[in-house]
Amino acid sequence: MQLTSLHVGKPQLIPASGSSEWWDKEWTTALVKQPVSEPVWLGYEGLRGDGCADLAVHGGVDRAVCVYPEEHYAYWRETLQLAELPYGAFGENFTTAGLHEETLFVGDIYALGESLLQVSQPRQPCWKPARRWKIKDLTARIEQTGRTGFYFRVLRHGYVQAGQPLQLFQRGSETWSVALCNEVMYRRKTDRDSTRALSEIPVLSGSWKDFLHARLRTLEAA
Repeated sequence: MQLTSLHVGKPQLIPASGSSEWWDKEWTTALVKQPVSEPVWLGYEGLRGDGCADLAVHGGVDRAVCVYPEEHYAYWRETLQLAELPYGAFGENFTTAGLHEETLFVGDIYALGESLLQVSQPRQPCWKPARRWKIKDLTARIEQTGRTGFYFRVLRHGYVQAGQPLQLFQRGSETWSVALCNEVMYRRKTDRDSTRALSEIPVLSGSWKDFLHARLRTLEAA
């Protein structure tokens, strides 16, 4: 397991060009990130030099580091017909090798460089990758395929660098893989038992627990 590529980027305004296409509107995003080869300081709210355009749905201690498996890139390059799709294309901070949604569990702790990182939730893709790559249904396709990526929270800060190994320090949940969390979030929306069980995982991010509790109240009131 390894950190293949590391990316940072600040929010930037992308102006409209006047083409009248659905994607051609002025917008602000930090999705466009640049690779960094030298060591970067990783604090409890993310990498130095990185930022988020919408702090309501990105960033914070539970979503300090956005991670995407490099193994997904071959699939997207073929299906999206984007042969030059680079690492960092989905706005991730870390592109990793050897970490998969099916075998990665909420609460898993990994050592990377000087830091300790904990899996906090799957990534919930927003509309911005679709606009960046001009593919209207890309967000839906990310959800449907389960190739979402995930977030780390930072348990110990320190310097990290592309090319460093990721070492499993402590296993978290024995049941709730990132893939199973996605299954409950997107395909078991009316399953009360699964919703309740996932919402009660102590190390799950606060935003996911809040959302699942709200869903459960709606289901129980129906």
